[in-house]
Amino acid sequence: MKVAFASTDKVHINEHFGKAKEFYLWEIGPDAAEFTGILQVDEGDGDADDRIEARSAALADCALVYVGQIGGPAAARLVAKKIHPLKSKTAEPITEVVTRLQEVLRGSPPPWLRKAMMKNAGAAKG
Repeated sequence: MKVAFASTDKVHINEHFGKAKEFYLWEIGPDAAEFTGILQVDEGDGDADDRIEARSAALADCALVYVGQIGGPAAARLVAKKIHPLKSKTAEPITEVVTRLQEVLRGSPPPWLRKAMMKNAGAAKG
């Protein structure tokens, strides 16, 4: 599944969703994970709603988005697009989160995560 990470230093999950200029993209599965690129956000000169929409549209093919912080309206917009936002309380290293996510995927993922995994499985078939 595709997962995005908001970071200011390319290492830690520490950026606010609404301020992120770029997201670090990973393809993560139970047995393999790889960094696949950087998504640059072009938000133009819009207001807060436009900035949220620009980010959520750019992340449309991601199942999960890890951020340092996110506001309620932005989180709701992501959920409406079937993207699950997750906050990192401690600016965790991206690679540690990737490893933990793989461990969960190898075991018995919670229902919300199984649903997120199906988003990308459906996209791959279509």
